[in-house]
Amino acid sequence: MDVLTQNFSLYGKGFLGTVQLTVYASLLALALGILMAAFRVAPVASLRAFGTAWVTVLRNTPLTLLFFAVMLGLPRFGLVLPFTVFAVIALGCYTSAFICEAVRAGINTVPVGQGEAARSLGMTFDQTLGAVVLPQAFRTVIPPIGSTLIALAKNSAIAGSFSVTELLGTYKPLNERGYSIIWSFVWIAVGYLIITLTISAIFAVLERRWGVPR
Repeated sequence: MDVLTQNFSLYGKGFLGTVQLTVYASLLALALGILMAAFRVAPVASLRAFGTAWVTVLRNTPLTLLFFAVMLGLPRFGLVLPFTVFAVIALGCYTSAFICEAVRAGINTVPVGQGEAARSLGMTFDQTLGAVVLPQAFRTVIPPIGSTLIALAKNSAIAGSFSVTELLGTYKPLNERGYSIIWSFVWIAVGYLIITLTISAIFAVLERRWGVPR
């Protein structure tokens, strides 16, 4: 317990850093993921191509490489931001590809007749997708989205290698202070467990309320 009690502020700072990364990157991933899913089912060929390229590139790019591309590449184009913001961009964009595929799979579970009925009433593609298709698709994609966001929380550990304050990075100063590396990692693991169990609990509530009965 000495590792935790004597370094509680250090652990707390790292824990809050990971929570912030997870929350902000999750919001970005959900927004981009839903948008790319809409692109992938859009009647416009150029949008479908863009959505497909987005998913293909990001799903097949190592996250660490994406961090390097964002952290080192964007400043070359004059975009200079705090490293935390760069980390959110990298995590959010990477995860959005997986959110996109989960949402697209949910859209495919909605009967085709639902969209046809909406169009017969004069609704546009945007109206059909937003008011008819996505609300029904949402019910089926709650579990996979929850799993994806749990993975995002764990992937946020990579940000510590790029001077971003997060939970895993606390082991370095603790090691320099001579604390047991084993117990340092035990308490780091407890922190990640709290975060992931919280996400699981939130999505369990969502699934019980809006999920498809099985």
